[in-house]
Amino acid sequence: MNHVTAGHIALEQVSALDPPAIRVSGLSHAIGGRKVLDQIDLTVPSGRFTVLLGQNGAGKTTLFSLISRLYAAQSGRIEVAGQDIARHPAAALAQMGIIFQQRALDLELTAAQNLSYHAALHGISWRETRRRIAEELMRVGLLSEAGRRARSFSGGEMRRLEIARALLHRPRLLLCDEATVGLDIRSRTDILADVRNLVEERGISVLWATHLIDEVHPEDLTIILHRGQIRRVGEASSIVAEMGAATLQEAFRKLTEAS
Repeated sequence: MNHVTAGHIALEQVSALDPPAIRVSGLSHAIGGRKVLDQIDLTVPSGRFTVLLGQNGAGKTTLFSLISRLYAAQSGRIEVAGQDIARHPAAALAQMGIIFQQRALDLELTAAQNLSYHAALHGISWRETRRRIAEELMRVGLLSEAGRRARSFSGGEMRRLEIARALLHRPRLLLCDEATVGLDIRSRTDILADVRNLVEERGISVLWATHLIDEVHPEDLTIILHRGQIRRVGEASSIVAEMGAATLQEAFRKLTEAS
């Protein structure tokens, strides 16, 4: 059974005039006969930073793969910005930028070439591509490195380049699946702060999947996923209070240790 706090209900009412960034209903999925997601219902409001919190193996990556159409959902419905992803996949996918846990750059191409290829896939004109590449690389502090091959970048630089690429086609939604895994503390902090700033600066909706509790702020709308089921949805501070816990880590432990 999915538990939804009053805070989540209020957030849905606030965003009622606009379609949510993501709406998932009745979503189940099995891999190799094992159910990975079980009757998932969730709403990611527009223009907000939302955290999908779960341990490794909770089903976060599978959920992202279904939302991004890498897999076809076996049952249930997924809408992105009001577009049913099964019926209108191109329209839905055009609304989102995606950063997967595994690096997805062509290491033999330069930073600018990686972005140019992405722009071509989205049908952006060459003149507009050049302008956007300069804008996005400048924003992530990599404009002077546009001619470097991606292979020579550090892990943090690669992530910043992937963020720049994901934003090139002006998506309304940014999906980040464990985007800070394997990075040093400074790079983790900088990238998380950068993505949070995008919500404020551009009004982008973000779904940030992580197993790292220290990446969650008290005011973040937080979806706790455990063994393919949603255990709680609400602002992190509300979940802590509801569980009678002192910290989110303690609340998370109470929600997941018994099963």
